[in-house]
Amino acid sequence: MTVPDYLEIKSAAKSFGSFVALQGVDLAVERGEFFTLLGPSGCGKTTLLRAIAGFNDLTSGEILLDGKDLRRVPPHGRDIGMVFQDYAVFPHLSVFDNVAFGLKPRKVPAAEIKTRVAAALAAVHLESLADRLPAAMSGGQQQRIGLARAMVINPRLLLMDEPLSNLDAKLRIELREEIRDIQKQVDIATIYVTHDQEEALAISDRICVMSAGHIEQIGTPQQIYGDPQTRFVAEFVGTINLLAPGSAADALVATAGITGVERWAVRPERLTLGKPGEGQLQGTVSRYTYLGREAHVEVDTPAGRLVVQVANPGVTAATVVGDAVSLRLDPAALLAFDANGKRVRATR
Repeated sequence: MTVPDYLEIKSAAKSFGSFVALQGVDLAVERGEFFTLLGPSGCGKTTLLRAIAGFNDLTSGEILLDGKDLRRVPPHGRDIGMVFQDYAVFPHLSVFDNVAFGLKPRKVPAAEIKTRVAAALAAVHLESLADRLPAAMSGGQQQRIGLARAMVINPRLLLMDEPLSNLDAKLRIELREEIRDIQKQVDIATIYVTHDQEEALAISDRICVMSAGHIEQIGTPQQIYGDPQTRFVAEFVGTINLLAPGSAADALVATAGITGVERWAVRPERLTLGKPGEGQLQGTVSRYTYLGREAHVEVDTPAGRLVVQVANPGVTAATVVGDAVSLRLDPAALLAFDANGKRVRATR
């Protein structure tokens, strides 16, 4: 017997006047899964999240949660927890009262409120700050309040709309790891919206990459980065080198065994820097960027300006601007796309 998916979105469409925000979106999320909607601004990810929450309805399509049609249920009856981008805490209420806010309308007994709030605060490491007002707390602590408030109602689904975008880089990394740990601990299916590709890769079970209201690809982080199905996904998630059409690129990829190709591409880490004359492409270093654990070397070649990622570059730069170098790559590392931006694979 096949177990149905926990959350199912079927043929979801949404228009605002003449603007089409969603067009035929189909996806499914499993119980306990951390599922991320990733894409640039205006791609439809927040529109879809708000439709699941009930803040705006679809023009057409279905939203099923555990087999129940959510479009027939008002937002307050959906048992969905929501974490917003802007913290959304009540400044005049203590941390405890902020977290307990959603329990009181549900007629939860006072003793149970105390127990559930204490457990939620412990999960986000705020148990010692229960009596403090949010104004005296950092942005990261305020966002933890929002997370605890969303979890304390024991939701059937947890929605997060770019919850870390207002935090500094170091705190974003720390809090995203905590969010991931907490989500796995409570085992709540979670839909997470972000435009940050690194964030999506770091915390997701699966990622849905969206563009212009439709889905480009759904897959694990490894599939999205290592096996992109469209040129959009390859360019949006991570850095990609596009080889300029022409004899140099054609000679480089002649052994790949793929036809119908409009553009070839390769990830920077799949290129190897060598001495002049050693590789398939000869070039000149045009820029060297040191980033600590890695360096990015830009090389002007007959196939265009290509970026090479060098791991563990050391203190002294191995190459400097103006150096003559060569580039080597395994043809198996090449990605091929047709004129419509779709992935093309070897026929032999």
